[in-house]
Amino acid sequence: MLPEDLMLLFLDDETGRVLSDTASIHTALAAAVLLELVNSGRVAFDADGVKLAVVDPTPLENELLQESLIRLYEPMEPTRAVKRLRPHVRDNVMAQLVDQGVLTLENTRMFGIFPTERYVIQDPQVITDLRDVICKAAWRRRAPDEHIRALMSLLYAVNAVNDVFRGIIDGTKVNARAGEIADGDWAAEAVALIMDTTSKATSWGIVASSMSAASFGGSR
Repeated sequence: MLPEDLMLLFLDDETGRVLSDTASIHTALAAAVLLELVNSGRVAFDADGVKLAVVDPTPLENELLQESLIRLYEPMEPTRAVKRLRPHVRDNVMAQLVDQGVLTLENTRMFGIFPTERYVIQDPQVITDLRDVICKAAWRRRAPDEHIRALMSLLYAVNAVNDVFRGIIDGTKVNARAGEIADGDWAAEAVALIMDTTSKATSWGIVASSMSAASFGGSR
């Protein structure tokens, strides 16, 4: 499933640590879930092609998709739908990967003191194969199918291509090809808009904090 494969790409195949920031991962995964619902025929655009709405409320067997379908209880634009699906999406996708035996969850201690958990990849070849298919698509050695196109588009939309391929290959060519595929893709555009808005909000927050600190300091 698209969200699971995307999450695997966000993991280091040796250490199991995530390769990107939380906002990027959650936003990309939420879009992947939305794409699954659209591709399954449960959600579709309205006649104007502006808002998405549930067109088939038949319960789904997959718990993550069913819980996500319920959240889309009214027509909404893609950006809002992605935001609606973001809460807990990474934990839910990881839980599915654990249930499938792709990952295992181990209890350990940070610095030998603090209790923590870490995910262990049972078959790193799964991630290697995914990256290999993406590379072949980037180098035009094979035409990407809809699944691979979606993975590349979403990685590009959150600017994570280089994070995912760092230390493996030069991600420049992969990023360029992913950009071509993402161009005009509604899901990638929604994700990019959310990330841009988030980035601006963070920047303004930093500026406001700095101005406040400067003002406080100057009032002494």
